[in-house]
Amino acid sequence: MNRKSDNPNVKGIKHMAFAVSDAAQALEAYARYLHVPADTEIAHFPKSGNKVALFHLGGIEYQLCQSTEPNGRFASWIRERGAEGLHHICYEVDDIDAALAYAQAQGAALRECKACRKTGSHAHPEGWVAFLDNDAGGIEIEFMQVYTPAQLKAYEESGAEAV
Repeated sequence: MNRKSDNPNVKGIKHMAFAVSDAAQALEAYARYLHVPADTEIAHFPKSGNKVALFHLGGIEYQLCQSTEPNGRFASWIRERGAEGLHHICYEVDDIDAALAYAQAQGAALRECKACRKTGSHAHPEGWVAFLDNDAGGIEIEFMQVYTPAQLKAYEESGAEAV
């Protein structure tokens, strides 16, 4: 029996982030086997110490995330588990505060954002984000309330750094 969640806060998956040792090598496999464009840009984010290949496949945004430091977020995760893999799923929500309140009412705790050193809802380049300190089957949970066009413009005009 295929059951649906009745969680009114979650709209869908915003992105799935994979911890990889080498973003270019991982992208090469996606290009070869799944016809992802081989010339997909691998962006470097110095603030968070990551390189990320970002593309869409099957209507879902994928992020192949490589730490640029030996003790970076993704390198540490790979070392702890002994393998690369699905690091976190970011769920798009209409109201991040309501989504967090619901999760916390169920016993969830909030985790500090490694890039921003902030706990709870805070601004990121695409919207407000927050991370749970709890996981689901070994996969970290992130929530994002995507900016409206006006909110995105205000964020971009604020001069905030990309993470």
